[in-house]
Amino acid sequence: MTTALRQRMIDDMRVRNFSPHTQKTYLDHVARFARHFGKSPDLLGPEEIRTYQVYLINHKKASWSVLQQSVSALRFLYRVTLRKEWIIPHIPGPKKPLILPVVLSPDEVSRFFEKISNLKHRTILMTTYAAGLRVSEVTSLRLRDIDSQRMLIRVQQGKGRKDRYVMLSQNLLDLLRAYWKIARPADLLFPGRYPNRPITREAINQVCLKATKAARLNKKVTARALRHCFATHLLEAGANIRVIQTLLGHRSLSTTARYTHVSKATLCSTASPLDLLTKTVEEIQKLKNSEPVRS
Repeated sequence: MTTALRQRMIDDMRVRNFSPHTQKTYLDHVARFARHFGKSPDLLGPEEIRTYQVYLINHKKASWSVLQQSVSALRFLYRVTLRKEWIIPHIPGPKKPLILPVVLSPDEVSRFFEKISNLKHRTILMTTYAAGLRVSEVTSLRLRDIDSQRMLIRVQQGKGRKDRYVMLSQNLLDLLRAYWKIARPADLLFPGRYPNRPITREAINQVCLKATKAARLNKKVTARALRHCFATHLLEAGANIRVIQTLLGHRSLSTTARYTHVSKATLCSTASPLDLLTKTVEEIQKLKNSEPVRS
């Protein structure tokens, strides 16, 4: 991609108030597309786009999210920056698979937290679970975002460049105060190696990996999984799904509704037909109470 075209695309994204992360993602995808053919995108068309998508699927084994990001970036480039609207129908989007999130039981969450000895790391992950925050949101928290008077946490410029408030539980507030007394952060609540830079996603992932192994959990626990647990456990406790949608910062209710697919309260609210077969249940009970077979 030529320097002039790149700058024009950057300007187009800035005018539309795209987040820095989205800008970088779009530019990276368009740059890869251009490098694949060794030409500027304004010299490429539908056939090259199709060839590139096939390449991503067959050779790069790209995930749905990567494919979707590539589609969004190319659609923006051709529709907005290059103003070639006629190409858009030739950039098909991949069908999103329904992948259910990993959810831990409350007991498993407790076991996970018990294995995190570092106070800062434990506070980060407990904040993630207690408020249902994204990794980028919890690492961006500042002292001024903790409103102990209203018992709220302000999430500034979350996904989609939107502010929102989430609950601040008393237990979390007590933990945050204990952490502050020891760590004394000046501005960023959870700085990394440097006071003016947040802790990295990679560092948090490493903490999760070690705690998961130490707790001997057979589920993959990440900060994202703790956000899933927040939503599912609220749903199982009887919280309104629209309230959960607001707390999570979801634009669409359908995104929040997927937690009904993993909620124990939803899935176990109806008895299995096996439990209705009287004779079969009696046979199972006999087997359960029978003496073990000795060789």
